[in-house]
Amino acid sequence: MGDILRLVGKRLGLGLVILLVISVIIFFMVELLPGDIAQAVLGQGATEENLAALRKEMGLDQPAIVRYFDWLMGALTFDFGQSVVTGNSVAEIIGDRFTKTLFLAAYAAVIAVPVAITLGVVVALLRNSIFDRVANVVTLTFISSPEFFLGYILILYFAVKWGMFPAISSINDGMSFLELLQRTFLPALTLVLVVVAHMMRMTRAAIINLLASPYIEMARLKGTPPWKVIVKHALPNAWAPIINVIALNLAYLITGVVLVEVVFVYPGIGQALVDAVSKRDFPIVQACCLIFAATFILLNLAADVGSILTNPRLRHPK
Repeated sequence: MGDILRLVGKRLGLGLVILLVISVIIFFMVELLPGDIAQAVLGQGATEENLAALRKEMGLDQPAIVRYFDWLMGALTFDFGQSVVTGNSVAEIIGDRFTKTLFLAAYAAVIAVPVAITLGVVVALLRNSIFDRVANVVTLTFISSPEFFLGYILILYFAVKWGMFPAISSINDGMSFLELLQRTFLPALTLVLVVVAHMMRMTRAAIINLLASPYIEMARLKGTPPWKVIVKHALPNAWAPIINVIALNLAYLITGVVLVEVVFVYPGIGQALVDAVSKRDFPIVQACCLIFAATFILLNLAADVGSILTNPRLRHPK
């Protein structure tokens, strides 16, 4: 247990350092963007006195390094400042949006994870069969296709031609859970098609690598059915790479959702980021980027911990 805690502590410390570096990059990259925020807010007809007063109110008259540490200290307490467009709290604006993004990611994950593991087991069981080859071609097609392309294809058939689901995922707090699932099915399916391919191929590869192991050969010599060899003997020992790829794809479901939310006009944090960029609402841009980075690092940490817990060689490094 002590070895595990030390390894987890090292991963956590490294994650915090990486997040700190990313926060520096996010803040100063936004600082390097051309244009004047105060000018953008007040318009071209603003006087110098009004511009100077707004810059002072927003803290823009302070050196960049001072503003960075003020922003960082605020971010530690989830205070990301105020929107320069609406004047509302950034935390309030993106809080509800992030909840909706988490729902969409969870919706896709609930479908994708069991489907991917099941397909991975099946294609490993039917290795080199026609089903295995077709599955590999289909998954490679989905991996190679951009999310927005898959989204538009789904809209064309499921929304325009067949009319089964709405093309725009407009949701509100008053709708029922079933209606919410129906309205968000197409963006969730788009994400599922992308991540299932990665997870299925990793599951297949991990199981096939184990099929040449001596204990697998022994199980076969004892007359154990092929499906039982995979499910009972190979799959439990393949969890380390499978858990790792699942965690990484869950990170993608949250951080890579921007294009999908834009295609389906889904009111998540990805759509909020795009809207903020178009309106030059930099506090929201900074907050969204930092949240994406923190989420990705956290889920990578979860992947490392999952690999450590399922692999004795990582629990007791030499």
